[in-house]
Amino acid sequence: MQEDSSRSPSYTVACEDYVHVVEFSPFTSGTPVSLLAYGGNQYVVVGTCLFQEEDMEVEGAEFTVLRAFHHELRVDTLAWSPESRLDPSPTIRFCTAAADRKLRLLSSDLQDRHEVKVMEGHTSYINHLVFEPTQGRQIASVSDDHTCRVWDLDGCETTTLRLRSPGISVCWHPEEVFKLMVAEKKGTIRFYDLVTQQAILSLDCGLSPLMSADWCLTNTIKVGAVAGNDCIDAASNENLFATTGCPGKISSQLLIHHLGHPQPMMIGSIPVGSGLSWHRTLPLCVIGGDRKLCFWMTEM
Repeated sequence: MQEDSSRSPSYTVACEDYVHVVEFSPFTSGTPVSLLAYGGNQYVVVGTCLFQEEDMEVEGAEFTVLRAFHHELRVDTLAWSPESRLDPSPTIRFCTAAADRKLRLLSSDLQDRHEVKVMEGHTSYINHLVFEPTQGRQIASVSDDHTCRVWDLDGCETTTLRLRSPGISVCWHPEEVFKLMVAEKKGTIRFYDLVTQQAILSLDCGLSPLMSADWCLTNTIKVGAVAGNDCIDAASNENLFATTGCPGKISSQLLIHHLGHPQPMMIGSIPVGSGLSWHRTLPLCVIGGDRKLCFWMTEM
């Protein structure tokens, strides 16, 4: 496949501040729209997205803010709960991590009820977190403190997995709810049985440091990872795999690969981008940036 020249975003949405992390909800919202959250310095914005590929009456991309949440520190990572739905009654639940080594579980009905529960236990920087994807009653997090920890919604730590290097990514698959995928900085990806709390399968990337890893939600045998100093984030979507990196100090590069071809099928560029997330059903990914969200649509 011939490599495209660098492409501008398909759609952009203006934001009030720099976006450090952005996440599509991987779960259905109970309505035709998709939930999206982005976080920056002391705030998280939750909204809905609808694209012209989903509704011909939409011109480009339509983003509607549902609520902005105050956050004590800069948001470094964020995960959606499968309990977040807009129908029949709004329920928003997500978890964040920040530089103070704490998790914050935020729940809201988008009206009067707004709760924040702080979870403490990690002794170093938290790199990633994820909800149990079927009922959302547990949260897993990985940290530079060489642990993967599992928490219940009361903030109690129920499981601690000791790692051999800093934990970089953790994934929980809806078809494998008794297993966790944990990626370590030294280049090892392990699958843990949560019943026995033992590793049942290990993969070695052959390179380090491992920067990011993802477990494909639509295919349990597909795992993607990026290692080395050039790439900083990765996300997979069935036959597509996206990475972001920093070729220069003033811009970030998005590469989208089709797994059947050795060369990137699309290259995008954004000034100082951060965060990377795929839409739940569309071949579309989003990156945060300086006062904007940038969306790239690949070929349908």
